[in-house]
Amino acid sequence: MNLADRIQQLRKIRGISQEELADRIGVSRQAVSKWESGDSLR
Repeated sequence: MNLADRIQQLRKIRGISQEELADRIGVSRQAVSKWESGDSLR
């Protein structure tokens, strides 16, 4: 399992949206989306 998959898996286990995760950690929802798609990890 790669980091992108792990971020998405943990977020879904906790039942929170990308928006909520972004708010909790102080980043944009777009950043979370990029992490989950692997776009910003390359």
